[in-house]
Amino acid sequence: QAQLVESGGGLVQAGGSLRLSCAASWRTFSSYTSGWFRQAPGKEREFVAVISRSGGSTSYADSVKGRFTISRDNAKNMVFLQMNSLKPEDTAVYYCAAGSTYSRTPASYNYWGQGTQVTVSS
Repeated sequence: QAQLVESGGGLVQAGGSLRLSCAASWRTFSSYTSGWFRQAPGKEREFVAVISRSGGSTSYADSVKGRFTISRDNAKNMVFLQMNSLKPEDTAVYYCAAGSTYSRTPASYNYWGQGTQVTVSS
C-alpha cells in the first residue's frame, strides 16, 4: 500500500529553522510530482511548494518564497522541505503529497501523508 510519512515537525521560535522529511513507501516515487501543503486551524489547506519528478523544477507560494526550499532524493524515495526564518504565521500541520500533475491544487494529488505539526512561537 502506497504511503507517505512525514517527520521533522516541532516547536521553534520565530526566526528559527526546521527541516521536514517525507518518505514514500513505493519505489516508483520518482515518477510522481511531489508537493507540500499546510493547514492552520480554521483554515483551508493551502499550497506551500511543489517539485517536479526529476527535481529540476520547483515553485513556491509567495508567502514562503525565499525562506523555504523543497528538494527530493529519488534514490531514497524522499522529499524535503527546508524552512528558514520561520514566522508565527507558518504555524500549521504540514502535509506532503504525491501526484501525476505539477500543480498547486490539492485535488491534483493522489497520495497524502498524515501530517506533521509545526508551531512557531513569537
